[in-house]
Amino acid sequence: MHFRGILLIFVLSSSLTSGFSQAFYAIRRDHDVMVSFGVGISSYLGDLKNPGANLDSKPNFVAGVQISPAPNFMQNRLHTRASLTWFRLEGVDEIADDDRVERNLSFFSNNVQFTTVGMIDILPQDKKYYKRQAFNLYGIVGMGLLFTNPKTRYNGDKVALQPLQTENVKYSRFQFVIPYGLGVKFRKSPLLNIGIEAIWHKTFTDYLDDVSNKRYTDPSLLKSDLAIELSDRRLERDPNYFRDLKKKDHWKIGVRGNPERNDS
Repeated sequence: MHFRGILLIFVLSSSLTSGFSQAFYAIRRDHDVMVSFGVGISSYLGDLKNPGANLDSKPNFVAGVQISPAPNFMQNRLHTRASLTWFRLEGVDEIADDDRVERNLSFFSNNVQFTTVGMIDILPQDKKYYKRQAFNLYGIVGMGLLFTNPKTRYNGDKVALQPLQTENVKYSRFQFVIPYGLGVKFRKSPLLNIGIEAIWHKTFTDYLDDVSNKRYTDPSLLKSDLAIELSDRRLERDPNYFRDLKKKDHWKIGVRGNPERNDS
C-alpha cells in the first residue's frame, strides 16, 4: 500500500501575552511564545483510494504552541512547535473508477496526532516581533505519534477493524510519523499571522486502512465469523462472483492489497 498524508492547514497565529493587550508597550515587547490554531483538509492515497481522486475534502483541526529562540540565534530564523491535530481519512472501493470496485472494501478513521517540529524561516526576523517580515516562507520537519483506528460499516453498524485482524496480522493503533513540508505566513497585524502549510506525513506502517497483504487470508486462520466476512467482501457485492469456484476457495484468487511499499 502507498499512502501520502497531506494536510493543508490554514493556521492563524497570535503571540501569547498577558491579556493580549493591544497597548503600544505590549506590541513592542518580545514575543517568543505563540499559540496557533487552524483548519484544513486531509488527503489519503492508498489501497482503498480511488486513483481518480487525488485530493479529498476530509477535515482536520490543529492547535499548537510555538517557541522562538533568543534573538540573534541563527538570525532569528529557527522556531519549534508542538501541536495536536485531528484529521479524518477514508477510502471506499464502491466509488473506484477501476476494477477495484469489485473488491468492495472500505474504511474510515478519525485520527489524532501529536507532533513536535522545527521550522526555519527563509528570511531572518527582526529582534522585535512587531517588526517581523510582512511575508515569509519556512520549512518544517519533525516527529510525531499518530493514533489511528480504522473502521468500516457493516449491516448498518460501525466496526473497528484492528481487533479483527482481517489479514491475520496484529498491528498497533499507535504509529510513529515524520512530518515535513513547507509553509508561508503573512503578517496580518502586530500580534497576528495568517499562514498556509502543506505537510507530508511519512509513516512506518502499512495498515492505516487495514489493507496490506497481496492475497486474501485463508478464512480458517481468522479469529471470528465477523473477521471472515470483512476480510473478503466480494460476495457481499455480487453473490455470483465466484460461480465457477467452490466457495471454500474464494481466498485463493484476486488481489487484496499492495505490501511492497510502506505508508508515506
